[in-house]
Amino acid sequence: MQHLDQFKKPEDIDKVIYAINNMKTRPIKIMEICGTHTMAIAKSGIKSLFNENVKLISGPGCPVCVTPNDRIDKILELVKNKDIIIATYGDMLKVPGTKIGESLEKHKAMGARVEIVYSAMDAIELAKNNPNKEVVFLGIGFETTTPGSAIAIEVASAQKVNNFSVFSMHKLCEPILRFLGEMEDFDIDGFLCPGHVSIIIGEKGFEFLTKEYGIPSVIAGFEGGDLVTAIYKIMSMINEGRVEFVNEYKRLVTYRGNELAWNMVLKYFEPTDDLWRGIGLVKSSGLKIREEYSKYDAVKKFNITLGTSENITVCRCGEIIKGKKEPIECPLFGTTCSPENPVGPCMVSSEGACAAYYKYGRL
Repeated sequence: MQHLDQFKKPEDIDKVIYAINNMKTRPIKIMEICGTHTMAIAKSGIKSLFNENVKLISGPGCPVCVTPNDRIDKILELVKNKDIIIATYGDMLKVPGTKIGESLEKHKAMGARVEIVYSAMDAIELAKNNPNKEVVFLGIGFETTTPGSAIAIEVASAQKVNNFSVFSMHKLCEPILRFLGEMEDFDIDGFLCPGHVSIIIGEKGFEFLTKEYGIPSVIAGFEGGDLVTAIYKIMSMINEGRVEFVNEYKRLVTYRGNELAWNMVLKYFEPTDDLWRGIGLVKSSGLKIREEYSKYDAVKKFNITLGTSENITVCRCGEIIKGKKEPIECPLFGTTCSPENPVGPCMVSSEGACAAYYKYGRL
């Protein structure tokens, strides 16, 4: 068995791939839990580098993909109010609710105020420039983007921007990974842990995967070499019967992460049971705005009732993000559902498993 410290040069990546493909092991399933990893793996053609020993599975790492249609329906009701401006990241524009064909993009084309922003602070400026309108920022994403929403609430409070609120759909990684790990039929052998989230919550945020669930796990960067190296380390651990947690992204990820950013999140948000598309209600997996800042909570400001279950559809996005099906196994993939006419969020998002599979050769 060759060890990674024997490979010193960039061109040695071919030797790493050779070593992976020649390990004497059963087929190993490795799940990436980051949408950017999903897209990087597809774009780089990494799956095609390995033999049947390695099976890469996309997990619930795309925040758009896990947003339930109930939340989308509530947003589509808000956008009908002429006194409301929806401020959102671009990935949310085409996400359908329960009514096929209805989306923020469609309402925008019909004259509704839907503004694409690049940060929560852009939404604050939008509120300042439109004092007679209510600006609702769609807070979506995992631990990586939540600090931005927290900062926006702090700024709105300090500057008394009272026509601004956040519709929090922020999710937490640890609860959903525990949920998956405790499923009776969960059969993932290793995890590629997300680099961006790890920058915020640190190595300590994912150590439980090995300590409590006995699953070899590696924090990976986003370059092809980062991902191949991380896969090699997982394969080596399994081949040698070791269970370890490795930070392969030390150039940006520390043990404790960005505590300043995370403390800001905890100041304005608290965990809550939350609904995940295709998965269901997961305990303490979402973030809601704390009561003392409820004036900036769109759910309370507009008396929105959040559902605790969702309608079952033909779209197989839920099974895909749980690692139970490949995109090609969905009966809608590539026919009824395409990037031009997405039925489910896994095809809508630029980081969705179906979009990656469709765009990069359907590997």
